[in-house]
Amino acid sequence: MAKSYNQVVLFGDSLLQQSSAVQDGFSFQGALQDYCIRRLDVVNRGFSGYTTKNALQILSEIFPPFCESGPRIEYLVVLFGANDAALPIPTNTQGIPIEQYMENLTKIITHERIKAHNPKILLVTPPPLDEIRLTKRDLEYGHKQVTRHAAVSAAYSQAARDVAGKVSGVVLVDLQKGIMDKAISMTPDFDASGPPLGYPEGGKRGALETLLPDGLHLNGDAYKVFFELVKPHIGPFPDSSEDLVFPDWRAMNPGSL
Repeated sequence: MAKSYNQVVLFGDSLLQQSSAVQDGFSFQGALQDYCIRRLDVVNRGFSGYTTKNALQILSEIFPPFCESGPRIEYLVVLFGANDAALPIPTNTQGIPIEQYMENLTKIITHERIKAHNPKILLVTPPPLDEIRLTKRDLEYGHKQVTRHAAVSAAYSQAARDVAGKVSGVVLVDLQKGIMDKAISMTPDFDASGPPLGYPEGGKRGALETLLPDGLHLNGDAYKVFFELVKPHIGPFPDSSEDLVFPDWRAMNPGSL
């Protein structure tokens, strides 16, 4: 019987779909696969534009029934919410009420198809939003108003934290805080007593201008923050080759130095 590699599965929206790309010399999925090389396969199931509702509609088609002879999902990284937090406006129908978002997230991470694999689940908060940049982009795209508010997005991030706290065994990955902390550290004149970066009330984007180039999606440096938040929860892997799926070349060639 052929051996199979167990898996790290990335399940989410465009923030995970785009994590396979090389941006500013860095690829989140590439870095994660390099970290797991010869031990686990990193499988990207990111779907641009999807909400938790859409995810539930296709979940059974993405995750087949568990099979002893097939690969097992050892780690599941779940990141939804950036689209669920979209405002209910005539030109955008993605938005999901926050209570439904929380219910959908819970259904995803407790789904029988996923539970059968018994993975370690990393539930990721939606990242911060640069509403100042997004407003300009949305108007250029043809919307009559901005499609998302930074404060609303932050509320969905908190909702993801709440879900992670209620479901036993789930690990929270706070991407919203991680990227905002990074942005603040890169913005020397940030005033903590005022509105957060990216909020129109404060009028200041700071380093979110580079970390979130279009106001919503991550650049390479932001993906590096994401990777450093995820990495401690996968593995750790020993320095030796003991747990490789296939043996080290020296074991295949006895007597080699």
